[in-house]
Amino acid sequence: MNQIDTTEVEDLVLEMARALVDAPEAVEVECVDLEESTSVRLRVAPSDVGKVIGKQGRTARSMRTILAAVSMKLHHRFTLEILEEGDD
Repeated sequence: MNQIDTTEVEDLVLEMARALVDAPEAVEVECVDLEESTSVRLRVAPSDVGKVIGKQGRTARSMRTILAAVSMKLHHRFTLEILEEGDD
């Protein structure tokens, strides 16, 4: 399996999240390679978790839809995890 450069995907998720939250300096994005995919882990300030999830999960679903489009283009599966404080 060839190695995928995840830097651009990290930057994409970082910029989307920073545009949504009140504390953009607290946004952290980490890509973790799994067996057949890459997990994009998004961490924001505790007060901003609701903003990145959105009403009934619509904002998170939209971000996941964009990642699905990136996955199709790069021929590699990316999943988005929104981590709350205390999650690893």
